[in-house]
Amino acid sequence: MIRSFIPTVLFILLAPFASLAQETTEKSKRGKLSGQLRTYYMNTFNKGSLKDFRALAVGGKIKYQYRFNDNLEFGLAGYNSTNTWIQDLTIPDTETGKLSRYEEGLFDRLNLDNKFVFLLGELYMNYGLEKHEFRLGRMKIKSPLVNPEDGRMIPSLFQGFLYQYKPSNRNNFQFGIFNEVAPRSTGEFYPIGESIGTYGVGRDWSGSQSQYKGNTESDFLVVSNVKLEVTDRLNFEIWDYYIDNVSNSVYFNPKFDVSSRLELQMEWLHQNKIGEGGNEIDSLSYFRANSSDVLGMKLKYKWPEDQASVSLAYDRILPHGQFIFPREWGREFLFSFQKRERSEGTADNHALVMYYEDVFQLNNPASKIQTILSVGHQWKPSVANAKLNKYAVPDYTHINLDLFFHFEKLKNLKPELLFVTKFSNGDVPDNPNLFLNKTDLFHVDVILNYTF
Repeated sequence: MIRSFIPTVLFILLAPFASLAQETTEKSKRGKLSGQLRTYYMNTFNKGSLKDFRALAVGGKIKYQYRFNDNLEFGLAGYNSTNTWIQDLTIPDTETGKLSRYEEGLFDRLNLDNKFVFLLGELYMNYGLEKHEFRLGRMKIKSPLVNPEDGRMIPSLFQGFLYQYKPSNRNNFQFGIFNEVAPRSTGEFYPIGESIGTYGVGRDWSGSQSQYKGNTESDFLVVSNVKLEVTDRLNFEIWDYYIDNVSNSVYFNPKFDVSSRLELQMEWLHQNKIGEGGNEIDSLSYFRANSSDVLGMKLKYKWPEDQASVSLAYDRILPHGQFIFPREWGREFLFSFQKRERSEGTADNHALVMYYEDVFQLNNPASKIQTILSVGHQWKPSVANAKLNKYAVPDYTHINLDLFFHFEKLKNLKPELLFVTKFSNGDVPDNPNLFLNKTDLFHVDVILNYTF
């Protein structure tokens, strides 16, 4: 009952106002109906005789917002993903016994037999003043480590309370406390501790499968953020993620405009264990090391006139502890991040990534293609060292090409194409588990988004 208290109370007390909003012309102006229809095709071609996976999902979201006055707003949104079953994803690869990695994420990965997923993902009350905003209920959060991770059908969503203070356009402060999360690729909200482990758990330090799933004791997540603009050229952000009885992660990101075209950024992520790291028994603990550190630097050069830019980024995870953060709660927006892979679960890691972004006009001058090309290399510790390489990922080279289409006559239609290829490097043992869904693969996404 405690788990469902906030959404239940909000729904019972506030949902009737949504229908009342349509009774008069004046009230109907206060209500806003929006949504997105999404069709998502995904295909992974694995190495040699290893199984290829494919999936096609249809669904989207529908959202209703009602503004009672200038300060008070109520909102709710339902999300859906329907499996068209072009391939039975419950059948594993015969050589490894493993299922798909990416395709199952379009649906409820904890119950792949469920062809229809529906989630009441947003249900909130928002109260705003000139410089203050308060939100209670189910909502999206955007931050470097906790975010919607909206690269599948249903994003990650969070339940709790969020406060924002904006004293000026230059500065911002946020504080939130959350007791439940609906991880992307699942169909329900889970308590904080229970949500950790709904994704792949990898190996513990001994090399055996980790046992923290269902054994992580944590009641809440606290997220806080400060953004300050020191000068016209220098600003920085600090994020703090406190996971009860598990860990605390502080992310520091200063940005400096060297000139109107050249930008320099740095990042430092420091983590330390809190309490028992999730469980007093080491073999059941989620966060084992006392601390970990990630250091990074990025240079970005922009051509203002033609909307193009190029950036070069480097990240270093120091050897003394794995970078550990729940994959269930969002992408890791470190400088070296590329779609369809992560650095989480690794220590003693080097990553170098180049991004090139540009916009190309189509025949109609108002229609265009936004392109993002990224080429990266990850120098990983040995796949045999489970203490440094939780998910046994070998050295690899990673190339992505992301295409976003914008059509003047179809403004609501936003197609996207994503092409991914990853090559293993170095002397990799001849073990199919080191390749399936990890390296020596080609992956393609075809996404049709219609927003209204």
